[in-house]
Amino acid sequence: MRRAILAVTATVAGLVALLSFKTHSSSERTVASPEPSASLPPGERAITGNVANTAYGPVQVQVVVATTKIVKVNVLEQPQSTEHDLQIGQFAFPKLIGETLSAQSARIDSVSGATYTSGGYIKSLQSALDNGA
Repeated sequence: MRRAILAVTATVAGLVALLSFKTHSSSERTVASPEPSASLPPGERAITGNVANTAYGPVQVQVVVATTKIVKVNVLEQPQSTEHDLQIGQFAFPKLIGETLSAQSARIDSVSGATYTSGGYIKSLQSALDNGA
């Protein structure tokens, strides 16, 4: 009897948590629009990486470099077939960008839970850095 009460209570708590979960509308996107090179400050240049196809969709980044320093990363394309894809992007890309700016290279760790997206980001980032060399 005690197990049945615990099971029902846990099920109800799980349903309440699930039903209270708020999703983002599909109109909210984390994909940054590419900045035209003409609007960059003197000494900075934008380098677009190749599109990296992942199991969930394409990932493409653009790096902005001043001399040899990465000063900004724009995500041009990301997987967006489902709400889950968008949520992963909203979670993963800020972490990946932060690591890129700290490491100043594509030698960064993948984000846990976003392995494919991280792999696509790193691959596109490396191609941008190779194109800019």
